Amino acid sequence: MKLFRYGEPGCEKPGLLDAQGTLRDLSGVVDDIAGDVLTHAGLAKLRALDPAALPAVAGSPRYGAAVGCVGKMVCVGLNYSDHAAETNAKVPEMPILFMKATTAIVGPNDDVMIPRDSVKTDWEVELGIVIGDVARDVSREQALDHVAGYLVVNDVSEREFQLEHCGQWVKGKSCDTFGPIGPYLVTRDDVPDAQNLSMWLEVNGHRYQNGSTRTMVFDVPTLVSHVSRYMTLMPGDVISTGTPPGVGLGQKPPVYLKPGDVMELEIEGLGRQRQNVVAYRR
Repeated sequence: MKLFRYGEPGCEKPGLLDAQGTLRDLSGVVDDIAGDVLTHAGLAKLRALDPAALPAVAGSPRYGAAVGCVGKMVCVGLNYSDHAAETNAKVPEMPILFMKATTAIVGPNDDVMIPRDSVKTDWEVELGIVIGDVARDVSREQALDHVAGYLVVNDVSEREFQLEHCGQWVKGKSCDTFGPIGPYLVTRDDVPDAQNLSMWLEVNGHRYQNGSTRTMVFDVPTLVSHVSRYMTLMPGDVISTGTPPGVGLGQKPPVYLKPGDVMELEIEGLGRQRQNVVAYRR
């Protein structure tokens, strides 16, 4: 299934994309694409529905973040060896984890805002894992049983805040609008191999990133198991799994986002995002 949320910010409704590409409204069935709806039992109930019996969504509504009420967003750093090389970093021996504030989460096509005094705002196309059933210290072999599905993440980053403002990377990852997710949550049964998905990102029509999840250092089961060792993962939590090479920081000389730029990004089978970059506003 491809699930989505649509409508104005703060008023999103749940939806389902049917096999013919029609947007269907789920608000008569569930309140949101969140929480227990994402568990194995919750998704089974949605699969049992006849999509043709659901109301069609009129027009071309705004897509909201594909998952609502995200409890935490855990990100993985330097999870592609070629990205580590372009940033002059060592490939880690175990996953590097950091948090992105959930207040950064926006819809897949919402504006991305340059933070106040920022000169190094950057892009990162990433595969996002959405947790379904509670995961607490699960084995690698059991990990996928706790995954609801996958989505596209743009892990927007401010490199000066991240690397030069002291402390953890979270400072450069958590600014408002720095977490576009969606447009769809594609359930795990519709993604036969999450380790074989092409992915790309363009800025103003120039393709900077052109990679594949094949080259991840730590794969999806390893990441879910590893993160769940250190914290309990709840339904709707998101793990953003790292980015392939081609970020602005890695260009020679570096290239960073500015107001008026347009980012477009896609992961095979999971949908496409498009964001206009805008100047800081309170």
